[in-house]
Amino acid sequence: MKKIKVYIADDHQILIDGIIAVLSSEENIEVVGFSLNGEDVLKWFKTNTADVLILDINMPKVDGIAVLQNFFNNNFQQKVIVLSSYDDVKLIKEVLKIGALGFLAKKCAGENIVEAINKVNNGEQYFEKSIQQKLLDTFNTHKSTSKEFVSQDGSFFSSLTPRELDVLQLIAKQYNTKEISDQLHISVNTVETHRKNLISKLNVKNVVGLAIYALKNNLV
Repeated sequence: MKKIKVYIADDHQILIDGIIAVLSSEENIEVVGFSLNGEDVLKWFKTNTADVLILDINMPKVDGIAVLQNFFNNNFQQKVIVLSSYDDVKLIKEVLKIGALGFLAKKCAGENIVEAINKVNNGEQYFEKSIQQKLLDTFNTHKSTSKEFVSQDGSFFSSLTPRELDVLQLIAKQYNTKEISDQLHISVNTVETHRKNLISKLNVKNVVGLAIYALKNNLV
């Protein structure tokens, strides 16, 4: 079985040791190194590779944001899980925009790190449940008109019809199919068709995916 190679970067040795201890019992995961500052992270990745980088935001010399920005600017495709003592949505939005696939609050890292590594290694995004709810809440409170649904490249939501936008807003507010049908005075089958079209066009799996996509594209 091929092992997932993991590199850890954090300015607290005790946290690194704790993560290594958790991962040591996982047969499919191997810790291949660690750094206590961002400068050493950048140096290590010049001559080495890892499947997943676990990256602290607050580090000396070069912080985690700068490491991510360096990867992004150089088109370096590295799967990254960000660790932070803060779970502010603005911070989550920032790291998503520059390439992070996962985000973990340090207080929850021990119980979620294995699942996060496995999912991010598979190319999936990972956010533990409290962060998912923050993203969803932010998306639900966003009061945007259809004209504002535009990404940095001008394409975001450009292919959606006005009715699909209506359905999207109600889905984001956690309305079920029957409630959307009643609200918009359309059939249940029509709602289901719009839902399938939204999932296909936006390439997401669920409402949390919509919230994450919205954050990455400056909707909130």
